[in-house]
Amino acid sequence: MDLSVRLSVVEGGCKSIETLLKLFFYWDAWLNACVAVERGMSVYKGVSFDKEKSKRFARWIIFILPIMIVGTVIHESIHRKMFKHEVKQRKWYSENYNIDEDIEIGTYTWCITSYSQWLQGYNTAVLFIHLLGPFVANLLSALFIIIGTARRRAEAQRQHSYKEHLREQWNEYKQLVISPIILVFLSTPRLIISLLSGCADVSSHTWLYICGYFVSFTPSILIFVVFVLPSNSYRKTFNESFFRICKQRR
Repeated sequence: MDLSVRLSVVEGGCKSIETLLKLFFYWDAWLNACVAVERGMSVYKGVSFDKEKSKRFARWIIFILPIMIVGTVIHESIHRKMFKHEVKQRKWYSENYNIDEDIEIGTYTWCITSYSQWLQGYNTAVLFIHLLGPFVANLLSALFIIIGTARRRAEAQRQHSYKEHLREQWNEYKQLVISPIILVFLSTPRLIISLLSGCADVSSHTWLYICGYFVSFTPSILIFVVFVLPSNSYRKTFNESFFRICKQRR
């Protein structure tokens, strides 16, 4: 491959890969938050909840959400650039006259971002919004579902106290509270790395930085572990469906 073509490909990846990763990561988080809000609205409206209207809103949200996310992270692609770093080693030619020369032993190309102070503040705000926004939406929706359902059942079934209904709803929907906490915990390493300013020598801890960066993407591929396993009802439904499919194939 021609050198200019190879550099163009590398530069294109530098400007696009990180932005695309953030787009899909944030999109997944906000879609989960929208599902949680819809779940809370269904509990609030009860039998008057309009499913057809909810489907129409969902179509618009799926279309509009990525456009809004791209608008918040597009500045990263604009301010990313390639930086060549030459590694040199000093070589001594004469011990008597102290003649030395720097010899280039390697050249590395880095993808870096350079922000102004204002843009750095904006970037930090965007990171926290995309991290805490879905977390707050999921958490508040889960608490609303648990408390709202317990209150309605306490009014309809007076033979049990409100605390008993609340405990019962917590046991049934506790995964809705646990899952957002797990998601925000797994996203913390990526947030910390994104907030680091300046350059750092990571050559001696390369795998540590790589693992810390990519561990934040695990929620997107561990939906089953995060949402299904903590729930008794979801896990029971999964087991029943799994065994039913196995019996049908036999």
